[in-house]
Amino acid sequence: MARVVPVGLFVAGVASVLFSAGPPATARQDKKADALPPAASTATSDVEAVEKVLLARKEYEASLKKLWQHYTTAGDKLRQKWTEDELMAYHLMFKPSYNLDVHDVPPPTLQATTNVREANELFRMAMEYKGKGNGNDYILNMRRAEVLLREILEKYPNSDKIPEVAYQLAQLYESRAYNQLDRAARYYERSFQWARGSRTDARLRAAIIYDRQLNERSKAILLYRDVVEHDIDAERIRTAERRLAELTGGKK
Repeated sequence: MARVVPVGLFVAGVASVLFSAGPPATARQDKKADALPPAASTATSDVEAVEKVLLARKEYEASLKKLWQHYTTAGDKLRQKWTEDELMAYHLMFKPSYNLDVHDVPPPTLQATTNVREANELFRMAMEYKGKGNGNDYILNMRRAEVLLREILEKYPNSDKIPEVAYQLAQLYESRAYNQLDRAARYYERSFQWARGSRTDARLRAAIIYDRQLNERSKAILLYRDVVEHDIDAERIRTAERRLAELTGGKK
């Protein structure tokens, strides 16, 4: 059976990262290394508004948690339940990344160099939630997994687990619980950019999303070429070569 932790425990524990005043500098995108997708081409005009939305989300959630703690301490079970219900609704609510470069996807320059015990434990907990349950339990558990995975990137950006963290986030954003494909593609890219070697399908998965879902064929072509050049899996290379030939008319 899926492990579903009561909302009260979740409120008090695994989402503590969201109390922070703001993400570290690594959470801002390296503009030179990764261009904005077409849908966010007006990013220079939306940054301030997006930052305000993100801050409002954090303040709203933090206020609810504070109220939950007050009613818990006071023994007011009815109002405690109200805050739990509102917090659950908040976590189930669709919260898109309006601009991936504003406190969302860290830059490709992070280095996965250090075994961090705390990061390992957060990753283990995230995997206990990810993909588990049905209906609202499934969505809530995916939200819990997201919080834990993103906490690793924010608190331990040099952890040797960050390539896998990025891959798991990409799968999460690609899932039916989110369906945020631009976000998924970017995190697949980070997964292979942060990883040593090429024993991953992240390049190909990013290429397919840019190609099939986001209609960003020029970016897909670059990634398909990277698969051919860097991958070691014969089937992935053949898949990339076939699609590359279709997109370029056989040109290399």
